[in-house]
Amino acid sequence: MPSVSDTYIENRQRVQPTHTNNYEAAHGGNIVKWMDEIGAMSAMRHAGETCVTARINELDFERPIPQGDTCIVEAYAYAAGRTSVKVRLRAFREQPRTGDREQTTDSYFVFVAVDEQNKPTPVPELTVDSERCQRLRQAALEHDPEE
Repeated sequence: MPSVSDTYIENRQRVQPTHTNNYEAAHGGNIVKWMDEIGAMSAMRHAGETCVTARINELDFERPIPQGDTCIVEAYAYAAGRTSVKVRLRAFREQPRTGDREQTTDSYFVFVAVDEQNKPTPVPELTVDSERCQRLRQAALEHDPEE
């Protein structure tokens, strides 16, 4: 059975002029798209199946990501239902020359595993088998709007 750590993914995207709004910061829609893509990959690592977005719970944009900075998206599964996988997603801005990082966005997505006919399919239990898994899961549960 997959563990929380097995589902952890971190991805980087340099914020280019085509990703920005009138204020020379990453457009919120681009950030959500990047989060959705990485979140689905995390859910698929857990489910071993294709996963589709079912719900976005709370999406808090705390600060902008300026053009030229790097958007880092962190995702990991922290809970599983019969056919669903809950994924914690956070985005950060990182200055490419210094590596200084600060959180910009926080959210919780729910994905559903589907089979070849796009019908919901069962997912395995999610294991919490290390101290790191416990820390990640606890951090997600403390802020999950559904818990």
